[in-house]
Amino acid sequence: MGMSPDNLQRFIDQHPTLFVAIFPVYFVTLWLLVGAIISFVGGWFSLSKLYRTRVPFNGAKWGGQSGQMRWLANYNNVLTLGVSQQGLYLASMFLFRFMHPPLLIPWSEIKVRRKKGWVFEYVIFTLGHELAIPLRIRGKLAAKLRESAGHCWPVEET
Repeated sequence: MGMSPDNLQRFIDQHPTLFVAIFPVYFVTLWLLVGAIISFVGGWFSLSKLYRTRVPFNGAKWGGQSGQMRWLANYNNVLTLGVSQQGLYLASMFLFRFMHPPLLIPWSEIKVRRKKGWVFEYVIFTLGHELAIPLRIRGKLAAKLRESAGHCWPVEET
């Protein structure tokens, strides 16, 4: 029996409880798979090997933020970014935490440069000297981070 849309619908109609049992497993598996792919593609997974933090972050932080990492891996309104004397803190919202552990990247491992977009000014952090993973955020958020970081903020490239 081929799985045409009609055959699939007939199967679901004949076995509704099986479908109800399977669907949550399918959904959670797909959710975790997408999270893992974004982590690998964007570079978060690579960063976590060096900069994963397990201690509660002690510094100024802003939740519900957006950023873009390598190869258009977008994090829209799910990031928490923070600054302390130790470095830049990065975490994702709990629902998106799979393969995205919290990170604390030392300032010595970060380069900063500004870039004008069509509408907004952006700041691009290059994270990890060896890895060179980009994180692009809005200039307005970067200004708040810079103000809180004070003298710890890296010298910006031009």
